[in-house]
Parts: sequence; C-alpha cells; structure tokens
Amino acid sequence: MDVHSRRSEALSVISSKDAPLNKVPEVRVRPVNGAPINAKGGFVLYWMNAHRRTNSNFSLQRAIEWARTLKRPLVVLEALRCDYPWASERLHRFIIDGMIDNREHLAGSPVWYYPYVEQRKGEGKGLLESFGALSCIVVTDDFPCFFLPRMLAAAGQRLPVRLEAVDSNGLLPVRAAQRVFVTAFSFRRFLQKHLADHLDCFPQMDPITGMGLPRLGALPQDLVKRWPPASKEFMKPGSLALTQLPLDHKVSACTISGGSIASKRVLSRFVHTHLDLYHTSGNHPDDNATSGLSPYLHFGHLSSHEAFTAIAEHEDWTKDDLAPKSTGGRLGWWGMSEGAESFLDQLITWRELGFNMCSMRQDYDQFGSLPQWAQDTLCTHGRDPRQYTYTKDEFESAKTHDPLWNAAQTQLLKEGRIHNYLRMLWGKKILQWSASPREALAVMVELNDKYALDGRDPNSYSGIFWVLGRYDRPWGPERQIFGKIRYMSSKRTHRKVRVVKYVKRYGVPE
Repeated sequence: MDVHSRRSEALSVISSKDAPLNKVPEVRVRPVNGAPINAKGGFVLYWMNAHRRTNSNFSLQRAIEWARTLKRPLVVLEALRCDYPWASERLHRFIIDGMIDNREHLAGSPVWYYPYVEQRKGEGKGLLESFGALSCIVVTDDFPCFFLPRMLAAAGQRLPVRLEAVDSNGLLPVRAAQRVFVTAFSFRRFLQKHLADHLDCFPQMDPITGMGLPRLGALPQDLVKRWPPASKEFMKPGSLALTQLPLDHKVSACTISGGSIASKRVLSRFVHTHLDLYHTSGNHPDDNATSGLSPYLHFGHLSSHEAFTAIAEHEDWTKDDLAPKSTGGRLGWWGMSEGAESFLDQLITWRELGFNMCSMRQDYDQFGSLPQWAQDTLCTHGRDPRQYTYTKDEFESAKTHDPLWNAAQTQLLKEGRIHNYLRMLWGKKILQWSASPREALAVMVELNDKYALDGRDPNSYSGIFWVLGRYDRPWGPERQIFGKIRYMSSKRTHRKVRVVKYVKRYGVPE
C-alpha cells in the first residue's frame, strides 16, 4: 500500500463515513438520574439542546444506539425557550437557522424531528416531561456552562425515565481529565500524553443512514396541540414572527447565518484560504484571516471533530505523524504545517482548557475562581487612580476616547464578534477604565454574553478571565491598576499588528 493510500484509509476511519455504527465511549456518557428505562415506552427521545447538529454528534449517536437496542423509533426534540439569560433576536435567529438545517436533513429519514419555539414565557413548561413520559429513555447533551447544567439536573429530577447526558464537546472527553489545569502548557502536555487514545473514536459523520430505525406513526394529538412544532413559515429567515417573541430586539440579528450548512461553508473557506498562513496572519485584524468558526462551535452546529478532520485531510495527516514525545510545546507535536498546528492549538488546547475549568468548578465565572496571586494583586491595586473611567452604558455604546477600542466594540455590536487578538485588548482596557476589577469583570461578562454569538461559552469565559490573570503568570514591572497582571495598550497594538483598515471599517465617526 502506498503512502497516499495509507493516509486515505486512516482518514476514512477518523471521519467514520459510511462505517457501521460505533459504540459511544462510556467516558462520554453520564447518567443524570437514577430512574429506570421504560420498556413500555413508544420511542427513544433525544433532547437536543447544545450539540445542535445531525452530523458528528455523539449524543445523537447514543440515542440511535438505544433506539436500535430497544427496537423503538427515535424522536429528536429541539426546543428553544424565550426566557434564557440575554435572550435576543440575534441569538434566536442563529439557533433557528440551525433548526432549519436539522429539519431539512432529517426530512425523509426515519427520525421524527420536533422543533419547538416557545412563543411566550413559560409556555413550554411541561413539554419535556410529556415527551419523557412517552419514551423509553431520554438522551441529551452534556454542556458544562451557562444555565444548561442546572437545567439538566432539574430535568433529571422531574423525568420518570432514565436521563443520560452525552459529551460531544471536544476531542478529549471532558471527564478524561480529573483535575483543573491552571496553564495552557500543563493542559497541552496532558493532551499530548493522552489525546492519541481518543483519535480512533470519532463520532459518526452520518449516524442515521442505513441504521434501519423503525418509524413513529404519530404523536398524541393533545401534545401536538398544546405545544405545536414551529412551522417552516415561522422559522424562515426574515419572518416577522420572530419580532413578536418576548426577546431583546435591540440586539438585532446579524448578517452571519447560523446552522450546519453555513458552518461547513465557513470551515471549507478557512481551510482552503487562510489555514496555511494562520500562524502569520491570524493575529492581524486587517488580514481578516481568523476561522470564524467559534459561533458554530458554541451552538453545536459544527463539531470540533469535523473541523479537525477537515484540517487532517487538508494536511494529508495520520496518527503516525504524531511526535513520539510530549513536550507541551505549542508547535511540533501534531506533525502538521505551522499554520495548521497554530490553529489546532486554539481549537483543541485553548478551547478544551475552558471546558476543563467549567466542568470542574461551578464558580468558573466568579472573581474568586482566579488564581490567588491575581486576586491579591488586583485587590491591592483596586483603588488606584484611573485617568479614564467609563460606565457600562458608555462601554456598551463604544463611547471611549480610544478609536481602536471603539472599533472593536462596534464590531461586537454589529456582527456579534470581535477579532481574536483585539478581544484581548478589549478586555484589558475595560479593566483599566473601570472603577474596580470586579466591576470590569461584570462589564466584560455582560457585553460578551449579550452581544457575542460565541458568548456564554467555556472558551469565551477563558478569554475574559485570562484578562484578569487566569492561565497566566505574574508580570513585571508592577503597574498601576494592573499590578502584576499582563498589560496591553492600544499604542503597542498599533505597532504590533495591522489595524488601520480595521479601524477605518469599524471606527465610530467623530
């Protein structure tokens, strides 16, 4: 067998295309309650709420396993409430775009897809319990952040049948790491020692086709009448129905489309256009060479396994290319190009480091979760005089003295994102211009979670808390306000990266 054939065969195993259904690793499955399986149930229910996709999804794959074992139809319930924190037209539109893709992908398959969009606050109460009472078992998504852990725990107490939560968040199963890692280096070294064992077990790219699942005849009419599924007319882009929902309509929808179809377009464009130069261009806002994948990863429209597979195929890579020793170094372990390895360090090391924190500490979003040295130095300098101080409203409106900061905030307001490099500066300046470190943290969380499509996510909380010292070390010389926290300035950023076009594009007119 020649080298090209060997690599092609290895990649086909990684992507799991057209392969028999593989068993979901037990390390990714967590029982939420102690309720039994209902042998008399009419179907298996997959309650989709974080991994909102039909491809490369361990949760869906686990639900199919149960449907085949129990010889029952599979129902996928994807519900969207209207009273989650920071609920807005922007976030709703992005999620509903994904629901449209899921509906179209499952049309004609044996899987019964049930998209439900709550019209009024509290209207969806009882929906999950009603579905659960009819099912044999409920499978859902295990996401360690935002309100989802509390929602799953409450659901487990209410459901009369077994509830399983499945981790389809990253390449490393969340529970494969048994401690909190305090630096990217230590986590990267752990990955280099243990991740290879998990690269042979990726979720099925298409877990439904050819599985021979039975079809559900119908759902009870009283259930459908009380909680009618969202119609195609309601869900389509531009529908006025979205404007009638009790959401924050001041945070308007973005031009960036959500959904798995859009995510694959964005992934393909990045891999074939920017990946090779990611290590040299990724930090320069003027080059616009970032991947744009974080919103799709956050809402589960794209899996990190899909992104990794696309990069591995582009690099003609197999596991044989891995370095034999784990050094914890940012480059060299994968055996790929520098651009690919630089991006994988973001996709895997930094992204999954955030999942490690959120899964191990419930206070991941609190000031007290910072390293002790960071808390001490910030508190010591908490009352240092500030040359500029701004209120939350002034920050939100991009009304500071700094054109570069205002441009970054304007991009967040308009597009629901900030360029990766400038997001760090954005946070550092909020720290410098707020009355106290705790106030700065509150402003960063509020603005990020309210406006960013990838907010409310372990990765975005990593970025916010990095500003305050998480995953970092003490720096010298000790400064006013920052103390030993790493310092960044707009002046230095202008010298270090290319931002002239960026400021021109997003700058606020004088």
